Parts: sequence; C-alpha cells; structure tokens
Amino acid sequence: MGRRYPDRPVVGVSGIVFCGEEVLLVKRGREPSKGLWSLPGGAVELGEGLAAACAREVLEETGVRVRVGPLVEVFERLSRDGQGRVEYHYVLLDYLCQAARQEPVAGDDAAEARWATMDEMAALALTPDTLAVIEKAWAINHRQRWQN
Repeated sequence: MGRRYPDRPVVGVSGIVFCGEEVLLVKRGREPSKGLWSLPGGAVELGEGLAAACAREVLEETGVRVRVGPLVEVFERLSRDGQGRVEYHYVLLDYLCQAARQEPVAGDDAAEARWATMDEMAALALTPDTLAVIEKAWAINHRQRWQN
C-alpha cells in the first residue's frame, strides 16, 4: 500500500523527544508537509509494536536513541487532491520520549534535524498541531517528572 492515494489510513507514530529544555524536531524532506518542521516519526511496520516503531522512526530520522513513554495525543491527518480524492490519510500517535543530549543527524526522509527551545519554535514553520502537542507533552513531562 502506498502512502499517497492509499486504500486505507496509514498508522504512524511520532516522538516528542525532550532533552532538558529542548525538543527534537525534523524538517520534512518529502510530501506531505515538505519543508515544514515537525516531530520525528513515520509509519508503523506490520507486526511492530507502537513503542518500538516510535523508537525506530526517531532513530532513523535523527540518529537519536530514545526511551518511549506515555501516549500524549492521537491525530488524524486527511488531505484531498483537487478532484476530492483522498491523497493522504494518516492516523498519528504521538508519544512522550526522553533522550540523552546528542547532536541529531538528519536521515531517512528528514531534510534537517535539530534541538529547539520553546522560544525558538515560534520562528519555525511547523506542521499543524505540532506546537500544541509539544506544549501538552511539556506539561505532562514537568507535572509527572517523567525522567530518565
């Protein structure tokens, strides 16, 4: 099944990866959302658990190893082409993650990867709902003191 014009929704996972006061972001290198900053993640493979998929996708896109924590949010991204056909349909599960500080290296379909503070994110072109889910995860992370 292809991701563009799929015959059913694609299940994806993303990691909201914190290291101190920073969060890990990737700039998308392919459609959909090419050129926009978002959370590292991608599609779940057949037979793969969600947490394992999240850790794998973050590693593939950034080179950063993470510990996957609780589910923060579930999103649906649905876009149609000019004729009204479903061009992309994702069901995305965003997980709170922790990582040791290391320099990210863009890989897989990420054009760039970087750590950013909450203040720096205000100047970045982010995918829809990215800042809101980061803020939600930030509150969970600090309220529950979910640490390494």
